[in-house]
Amino acid sequence: HLAATEGSVEDLEVEDVLKVGYKGIKCVESGGPEPGVGCAGRGVITSINFLEENGAYDDVDYVSYDVLGDVVCGGFAMPIRENKAQEIYIVMSGEMMALYAANNIARGILKYATAGSVRLGGLICNERQTDRELDLAEALAARLNSKLIHFVPRDNIVQHAELRKMTVIQYAPDSKQAAEYRALAEKIHLNSGQ
Repeated sequence: HLAATEGSVEDLEVEDVLKVGYKGIKCVESGGPEPGVGCAGRGVITSINFLEENGAYDDVDYVSYDVLGDVVCGGFAMPIRENKAQEIYIVMSGEMMALYAANNIARGILKYATAGSVRLGGLICNERQTDRELDLAEALAARLNSKLIHFVPRDNIVQHAELRKMTVIQYAPDSKQAAEYRALAEKIHLNSGQ
């Protein structure tokens, strides 16, 4: 939003966009242009370049990009094409359109990953409580020659934490859902070989 207001990132400092959250997690939100104007993927490219040039990635253990669930624009594939990503995890559900989108994203990853070192780390199913959701998620992972890294059960505690602008681990550290997120983080850590 600040870059859109200013017209560029040239007058911004990292401190203007980087916020430190719970447990020292560094967070940056990058939006795109207003709907119907320009390419949102350009926001991804501009953000990553700005953060790199200004040392935002120094002294961090992991960098996670949460991008739109569609490969409609080359800008969203930029972290893959430019070797900015090492592993990609597709978060999906057992709903038909989510399965379709996950398949398309995986195809996009394969298209761009051949030139670099990025790989599909696996699928993460964010449960929506649809029929045979776990079976469908596992079947898609198998068809993609990948694996279902974790099946995250649906729990309204997520919305309770969001309303308080907190993570689940911050809001309810001893909850079952917090344990699920810790298990997911551990699986990603072990899967990455770090």
